Amino acid sequence: MTLYLALKFLHVIGASVLLGTGAGIAFFMLVAHLTGNTAVIAGVARIVVIADFVFTATAVVAQPVTGLALVYAVGYSLADGWIVLSIILYIVTGLFWLPVVWMQMELRNLANAALAAETELPPRYHRLFWLWFAFGFPAFAAVLGILWLMIARPDVPLFTFA
Repeated sequence: MTLYLALKFLHVIGASVLLGTGAGIAFFMLVAHLTGNTAVIAGVARIVVIADFVFTATAVVAQPVTGLALVYAVGYSLADGWIVLSIILYIVTGLFWLPVVWMQMELRNLANAALAAETELPPRYHRLFWLWFAFGFPAFAAVLGILWLMIARPDVPLFTFA
């Protein structure tokens, strides 16, 4: 296998992990939340935090590494419009994902505390959950945009001079 194909394979796998893990985590957290069952929420939140660190964080590191390697292997320019937009969207994704990781840990901790105390989930849990849920939309949309840019590689003029 050529270096290019190996890099492309790893880059596509990383993108798939980002999209798939993000969608899966959101689905499982939402379904757990909708049960209203504190034990279910605590268990799912624990697994979600682990999955985010094992899968998402790994892909978050792999994507820029394999992406930059592909840019140089293929001979693209980092100033190509589609690459610049991809990088911007990647940063947007990170700006939403980093707080989400913290929120997931807090949701897990709040659910575990309520479970241990045999109490209802506190209002802070519910506020934080819906904030977590809202943060997922721009991050997910940005990842979809990056995938489209990777596939289409459109000619995107960033600056026009008259």
